[in-house]
Amino acid sequence: MREQGGIFKNLDPVLVALYVLMVIMGWLNIYASVFNDEHQSIFDFSQKYGKQMLWICTAFLLAIIVLIIDGNFYSAFSYPVYGISIISLILVLFIGKEISGSKSWFRVGEFGIQPAEFAKFAANMALAKYLSNINIKMTDARTKIISVALILLPILLIVLENETGCALVFFAFILVLYREGLSGNILLLGTAAAILFVLALLINKFILIGIIAGVALLLLLIVRRNRQNLAIIFGALFFASATIYSVDYAFSHLEPHQKKRINVFLGKETDKKKAGYNVNQSLIAIGSGGLSGKGYLQGTQTKYDFVPEQSTDFIFCTVGEEWGFVGSSVVIILFIILLLRIIFIAERQRSSYTRIYGYGVASILFFHLLVNIGMTIGLAPVIGIPLPFFSYGGSSLWSFTILLFIFIKMDAYRLQVLR
Repeated sequence: MREQGGIFKNLDPVLVALYVLMVIMGWLNIYASVFNDEHQSIFDFSQKYGKQMLWICTAFLLAIIVLIIDGNFYSAFSYPVYGISIISLILVLFIGKEISGSKSWFRVGEFGIQPAEFAKFAANMALAKYLSNINIKMTDARTKIISVALILLPILLIVLENETGCALVFFAFILVLYREGLSGNILLLGTAAAILFVLALLINKFILIGIIAGVALLLLLIVRRNRQNLAIIFGALFFASATIYSVDYAFSHLEPHQKKRINVFLGKETDKKKAGYNVNQSLIAIGSGGLSGKGYLQGTQTKYDFVPEQSTDFIFCTVGEEWGFVGSSVVIILFIILLLRIIFIAERQRSSYTRIYGYGVASILFFHLLVNIGMTIGLAPVIGIPLPFFSYGGSSLWSFTILLFIFIKMDAYRLQVLR
């Protein structure tokens, strides 16, 4: 039977408190990032912080709606939700509004909705539903193919919308697959492919393949030349060569500004006025904060708009400049506590669906945290990924709210196995 006691019974207080705290902190930093003397009221709805307050209020309403709905609904309707998400990704290609070169928005007046943001929790629900089925094992080839297909479909549609950064987030699901039994060799191949991707952009492809072929020849001289070792060595050589050539082909088909960003990030070009301007100003802002920061609303880099997109992708700059190393550390620690709490709760579930979904939530939030902060300090290329609960934007806040509160709701039902 369903547990009685209202929609707030058995909700995890730590997750709810962290969510509310981080959303409020985000709002205050959005206010600081666009603050000026002409618009000082934090309730000015003509400014981003005023609009964000509306997004926050509606996000809280969405959270309550998620909690009101029966917990078994999310498992039962995982595939329909995923299907609706895929349809919306297709529709936006035809009737969406193009913003900053990306045709990924449904526009209603001054407000816009980005279906790609909502595809994250939809894909997470569908993947959790499939992997939680009886007799599904990650060791089976069919399971791997279907799981990858569920992830790749939204990726391909989002790439067509020219939202590469958002599409990359879906690769975080590899961590979910690993938790459910995917071989560690796949992770090693993925890591090797990532390293080869970077090396292929830094070194001439013929020289790089020559170096790898030399290593393969050396291994042939050292190891025993039995069938298994030969298969591994030649297979690795083929994989490396194919990866290098595919990187070269893919890079040649990128937009000029995307090539510029990657080259600046890799140090092949220096451009502090255009492609590298955001990161350079971001580093100046964060570095100027020192240990304890300049104080709330006292950031000069922030006040004089030196950092573009500071209320969205580069919101962490405001934290670094006005709150310093101490404030930045507090934000990162809060995220770490949030991630660890999600994993802890996921592991205590009786329902495999809830456990898998929980790991998906943690993986998505971790990827956003890692890449967003990496962008602001120059350790990752600028690919337009928001900082969860902090960055300005209704679609991202709604998406993260639904993503997290579905998990909170299902955890409240942990005494009965969701089917």
